[in-house]
Amino acid sequence: MARQLDEQIAGRFPVGQRLRVLDVGMGQGTQALRLARAGHQVTGLEQDATMIAAAREALAGQPAGIQERMRIIEGDGRDTGVHFLPGSFDVVLCHGVLMYVEEPDPLLAGLARMLAPGGLLSLLARNGDALAMRPGLYGDWAGALTAFETTAYRNRLGLDVRADRRAALTATLAGIGAPLHTWYGVRVFTDTAPDEAPVPADVEALLAVEERAGRTDPYRGVAALLHLCGVRG
Repeated sequence: MARQLDEQIAGRFPVGQRLRVLDVGMGQGTQALRLARAGHQVTGLEQDATMIAAAREALAGQPAGIQERMRIIEGDGRDTGVHFLPGSFDVVLCHGVLMYVEEPDPLLAGLARMLAPGGLLSLLARNGDALAMRPGLYGDWAGALTAFETTAYRNRLGLDVRADRRAALTATLAGIGAPLHTWYGVRVFTDTAPDEAPVPADVEALLAVEERAGRTDPYRGVAALLHLCGVRG
């Protein structure tokens, strides 16, 4: 999905432009650090103390120039208006957050207000149109049948969370002034791989297949995750 994001950034902004990026729910800061290394000014917003500590530790090991380009703020993505002025960012990332938010529309509206005109809103959400895929591939037929009728599921951490349907997210993006520009599927073929699985020898071929499937119908429609990119009007 990093390649997908890079593609959208390259397509929206002049080559070499140093972007102002807000990473909401940055976790351990993997994506934020990657963008800071690429020369962008990145703000990471996170409320989990353990994640913040891990991100600070990772940042402390970076060269001074990268440390200067990244700041970490403790906070909730629903309170962006408390921390930032409208239009403060060229790119806003909200990856792996929506599934934990019962009512995502106010959160997304607040994130859209943070975007400058022409800014990019990047969302990564569980695909509510394909929840039956994982239990079905595991042979859990009862679980698969149940998944057709709901957007609720239990994630790998054992938490009861919520998926989002692409049509609903598309309508939300249009309603908040950041209509959908393009979308991808993420983890088309690899959703059942264990988290602790070793990196395969043919990982480059695997990534190439996932990237191709993630932008190709009908494969992207059954991916575990949806990556949607909206653009602020």
